[in-house]
Formats: sequence, structure tokens, C-alpha cells
Amino acid sequence: MFTGIVEELGTVEGIDSSEHAARVHIRAPLVLSDAAPGDSIAVNGCCLTVTEHDGQVWSADVIRTTLMATSLGTLAAGDRVNLERSLRADARLGGHIVQGHVDGVGEVIANEAGEGGHLIRVALPDGVTRYVVDRGSIAVDGVSLTVASVADAVVTIGLIPETLARTTLGLRTVGSRVNIEVDVLAKYVENLRPGLEAVARR
Repeated sequence: MFTGIVEELGTVEGIDSSEHAARVHIRAPLVLSDAAPGDSIAVNGCCLTVTEHDGQVWSADVIRTTLMATSLGTLAAGDRVNLERSLRADARLGGHIVQGHVDGVGEVIANEAGEGGHLIRVALPDGVTRYVVDRGSIAVDGVSLTVASVADAVVTIGLIPETLARTTLGLRTVGSRVNIEVDVLAKYVENLRPGLEAVARR
């Protein structure tokens, strides 16, 4: 489990690809300061498992299903990635509950300075718009953000300078693919709704 608060911008050192999987190597000394094989680190919002590290570079295996369902399949050496270690039980929940389970890949359709701040607009993947509400939470490439508005399957989000400086979102251009994870609480509410409606009819 994560909070969507990026700890470090890592750099992809290389990718070893095979027919059905890939091994990604990422330089990120900060998140490795207390990491061990088997630990979870979110990479652009995707929960990956540390297979090995030397204190500077760590590796993770990514299966074909994940490569197809997220933007990780488009990574290349030199790319910067948002990194977050899994949440400790004694830590502050600075963002919102993020599982690292990507719901789909969106597309940036605008990323520009607007009136009163910087705005990014993302066309949402099919099936997720119903979980997104104004002033609700959404994770974009693993970054916990507040929804400014949502309409016609497009979400608009305001970005503060700190977010632009500490994450990859300021680097995203029109056409960039970004990982989207909606608030898991919305999914639970949807799942519970039929049962609650049945109880109400009794």
C-alpha cells in the first residue's frame, strides 16, 4: 500500500526484455536506503518487487500482463520515473490510499500554465470515469492528486510548483501515456451498493 507521495525521481538504467517479461533496472539511492529483496516500490504508480539491488540500482521483474496494462512497457533507458516505498504503519498518510494496482492508461491532452496555476488534462481510460468525482482523489503515474473537475471522460487537475518539481508530471507532454489508479473506496462503495439497496427495500 502507498500514499501517492513521490519520494524520489529514479532513472531507468536499462531494461532486459524477453518474449513474456522484462527486468527493469532503476537508479534510486534514496528508496534503496532501507530496501531488501522482496520489498515493494511503486514505479509510476505500479507496485513492483525488488529482486536485487546494490545500494544504487535496483531491479524488478515485470510480467507481460503488467507491461500490456500499464505504461511500463514504453519505458526506455534514461527515462525518469516516480518512486515511492510502501507505506509504514507508523507513517503519516499524506496523500490517499494507493494500492499500486493500475486501473488503466490515460493520455495527456493538455499540460500548460493556466489562470491561477498549472493545469494537466488527461483523457481517462474506458471504465474508470464513474469512479472519479470533483475534488476527489486520483493517482496519476503514482502521484496522489485532487480532481479539479471531470467531464466527458477527461479529468482536469491543478499542479502546484512542488509537484512539478518533485515528479515526472511536469515532463509529460500532449500524447504522453500515464498510469491511472482511481480511489479504491469508490470501487468498494459501488460493490456494496446493490446489497445496501436490497436492505433498504426490506
